[in-house]
Amino acid sequence: MNLQTLPRAIPSTVLACGAYLKNRACLLDGDRVHWSAMHGDLGDAVACADLADSIETLLALSGSPLQAVAHDLHPDFHSTQLALALAERLGVPAVAVQHHHAHIGVALAEHLTDAAVIGIALDGVGLGSDGSAWGGEILWVGEQAQWRRIDHLAPLAMPGGDAAAREPWRLAAALLQAAGRGEEIVARFAPQVGATAAGLVHTMLQRNLHCPRSSAAGRWFDAAAGALGLSTKQSSEAQAAIALEQAASGWLDANPSFQFDWPSLDLQPLVLQLFDLPAQGADAVARGAAMFHLGLVSALAQRAIGAAADNDLDTVVLGGGCFANRILLNRLRRELQRVGLRVLEPAQAGYGDAGLALGQAWVAAATCAAGAQLSVDEQA
Repeated sequence: MNLQTLPRAIPSTVLACGAYLKNRACLLDGDRVHWSAMHGDLGDAVACADLADSIETLLALSGSPLQAVAHDLHPDFHSTQLALALAERLGVPAVAVQHHHAHIGVALAEHLTDAAVIGIALDGVGLGSDGSAWGGEILWVGEQAQWRRIDHLAPLAMPGGDAAAREPWRLAAALLQAAGRGEEIVARFAPQVGATAAGLVHTMLQRNLHCPRSSAAGRWFDAAAGALGLSTKQSSEAQAAIALEQAASGWLDANPSFQFDWPSLDLQPLVLQLFDLPAQGADAVARGAAMFHLGLVSALAQRAIGAAADNDLDTVVLGGGCFANRILLNRLRRELQRVGLRVLEPAQAGYGDAGLALGQAWVAAATCAAGAQLSVDEQA
């Protein structure tokens, strides 16, 4: 168990069961955050058993009675089921916390900011309050656990569902289909994946069969990498996004004066420009990777700055695993600070899902303090 100390005590004692990926649980007790060990992904039976053991260990560390158990909004996660069982056993509320609200809550907990903020949460996936897959979110987060979705990246079709997250070419194919260029799919991708697989994905997209949509930033990184030919299938997490960042980083270092603006959170027209670049050589591919990064930063910065002005706020909070990308993080921070906005980021807990439990606990503690149910605006 690891101990983290917050700047001041929180009036509620909450145990949070964490995320599905890179799971860690925590106990928020006063100004102390007791962290469990890292359990890994909860698709593994050993990780699930370890989480159950860690929850009992955390309970024993509590210096005051538990007031709530926090968990992810997704009802099927093992962490959610453990949280519900524990809450029933102890006779305390179980508080479901939307994944991206929790990502913003991590920095709020570490900086103990009570005022309303604009949050930018970017990751691979998290269940939204509307039942769809989110991950490219701009949120308003206020006092007493209130929040609403202000805007988001345009949804992207994922042919084959989770398979599309493992095979970036599928996401690139989805963009071609959406642009009325579906006839290009087999010709472009059959040499890499075979005519059968390319034809099947084309048919799925034509018929909209098993093509859930996601606003996740991670999927847009995958689509850009697929369009540029940097990744067809991923053998490790974020492999495509890392390849895209590496290509962009080297090119931007060599071209420091390069500027590229993009006015919209709809990245489809931008990524469609990338398909023609591989034929022009490696330098053009790297330039395309830079265009994608700078375009995404530009779109997010413009929308967040506008949201802050519309809501008379001066603080933007960043959260989510995509901020492991240094180009995205550093340039977005700079754009926000350039107009005088205060930027808050996670500190000890980090951006990714391994620190998510702290955000869950923070939101649940605020809910308990307010004596109210979690407030969610699903209209955006």
